[in-house]
Amino acid sequence: MNILVFVLLSFAVLGVGGFLYSRWVARHIGETDDRPTPATTREDGRDYVPTPTPVVFSHHFASIAGAGPIIGPILALAFGWGPVWAWVLFGALFFGGVHDYLSMHVSVREGGESIIAVARRTLGNFAYGLMICFTIVMIVLVTATFLGASARALTSMVPLASLGLEPDQTLLRTATGADGTRMGIVGGIASTSVIVITACAPLIGWLYIRRKTPVWICSLLAVAICAVGVAIGFHWPVSLSGHAWMLCLAGYCLVASWLPVWMVLQARDFINVHILYIGLGGLVVLLAVLGMQGAQLQLAPLVAAPERGPGPLWPALFVTVACGAISGFHSLCASGTASKQARVESAARRVGYFGMILEACLAVAVIAVIGAAFTHQGYLARLFPAEGAGNPIAAFGLAVGTVGARATGGLLPVAIGTVLGMLLIEGFIVTTLDTAVRLNRYLFEELWRALWTAPPQALLRPTVNSALAIGLMLLIGWNNSAAAIWAVFGSANQLLAALALLLFAAWLARRGVGVKFLVVPVVFMFATTLAMLGWLLVTQYWPQGKWPLVVSDLLLLGLAGAVLVHTAVHWRDHFGRPTPAAGGAAGDSGD
Repeated sequence: MNILVFVLLSFAVLGVGGFLYSRWVARHIGETDDRPTPATTREDGRDYVPTPTPVVFSHHFASIAGAGPIIGPILALAFGWGPVWAWVLFGALFFGGVHDYLSMHVSVREGGESIIAVARRTLGNFAYGLMICFTIVMIVLVTATFLGASARALTSMVPLASLGLEPDQTLLRTATGADGTRMGIVGGIASTSVIVITACAPLIGWLYIRRKTPVWICSLLAVAICAVGVAIGFHWPVSLSGHAWMLCLAGYCLVASWLPVWMVLQARDFINVHILYIGLGGLVVLLAVLGMQGAQLQLAPLVAAPERGPGPLWPALFVTVACGAISGFHSLCASGTASKQARVESAARRVGYFGMILEACLAVAVIAVIGAAFTHQGYLARLFPAEGAGNPIAAFGLAVGTVGARATGGLLPVAIGTVLGMLLIEGFIVTTLDTAVRLNRYLFEELWRALWTAPPQALLRPTVNSALAIGLMLLIGWNNSAAAIWAVFGSANQLLAALALLLFAAWLARRGVGVKFLVVPVVFMFATTLAMLGWLLVTQYWPQGKWPLVVSDLLLLGLAGAVLVHTAVHWRDHFGRPTPAAGGAAGDSGD
């Protein structure tokens, strides 16, 4: 397929389909802006902060995007571009968009509470405890995965020959690989950019929250900060070991997770999202130019049984893609931070649903750029080599550089394009880390309140719970690569999405709102994720003696099974008996 046709058709389907379906869901569940939001009724200047919707969107999108919609589709392309493309489009419109929208909408209706607290009110204390435990385990896996991915990105090296550079070049700092190959150090440039953006975050937060500076002015300043960070990175790249970066990132997350949300977390995401906006726009332009030149997708459209890859087509495809179609982590971001910042109720649809649609657009661009840059054998050599581990982050950067050079006739060198691709992915791995640690901080606070009527005061301190979340992250991620954790992380992530959809169905049903539009997503996500966890346990973890992963797999299966049984009993007792509640959904009772 021509690359331009592929991109334009995808964006048209996502844009038109998303507009129509999200409006139907909004009418069905009774969305209204007449009801005050928790950001205005519970404003505290720390977590509950009324914020312009574009800023909330930027923060939310930067938090949910991370590396997921880039790494996931890249790994899943072992099955060919056809299945990945179909799942991204269909999943985002009817699974992920609805999941993210309802996550934020339900939280706004419930006073800004997380989906875990909503589970307590909807399904009772037992389900509440199970959901807390499940989600803490899942977020630990998320943070451990992205900690390893971030360290890999910040220390990434690419052979100079692949970058089209001579051994005596001066553009990049170099090192010698294990096999004697001269390597360009591309991760150090991203490292410096991340430091500059983080240092400038409090200024941006002060301007748009404290000084009420117009968003467009803050956006221009954010773009300038990004440009300066990249320029400084080329001249003074920061070079540390992978473990040193893990410790630095852990220290940053410790500080960011307890400071007021506007000071670092929200402001840093706002700056960093401009790299993604510009990068996504630049990718689309390069792909359009390449398409007008007649370029086709080089990858195979379908490989039902790849010689090397993440597993069987079903269920592995739907777990591996994750964030590009639906992701349970999004429900934590939407209900953990974004819902506390929404000025009006309709912001849940604009931020939640269309944040997922934009993420799907990013996944489409990733499919196109990898498909344009590599043949299927070239793809397998870089992502699933016969020996050693692949590097999806470096592969993405190299693909961006290759496409940029072809589209511009060499005016954009492969080396520069590769660095820009690395910048695109790295900043958003860090945004996932700091948001996830903050969310786990909230969850630990809820866990202590569930265990004790009056918890010890020390356990309610933000620094204590942040340190606990970071300690567990380092414990899992220190000696395990992101690739080693990805399968169980992806399964847990998608299983949380299934649990969240089931919770939303119960919440809506108790308020007399029809839930038939959720039946297929709930059944499919449970069947897929439980099958994947079973396959991993039987064919991978147990035979290979990976006992920590065996324990994680069994724990996830047990917790999910318990939630399913408890919800089935609850549904039997309460379905069809709507209980009016202040602030409940006001939609029709049809389907």
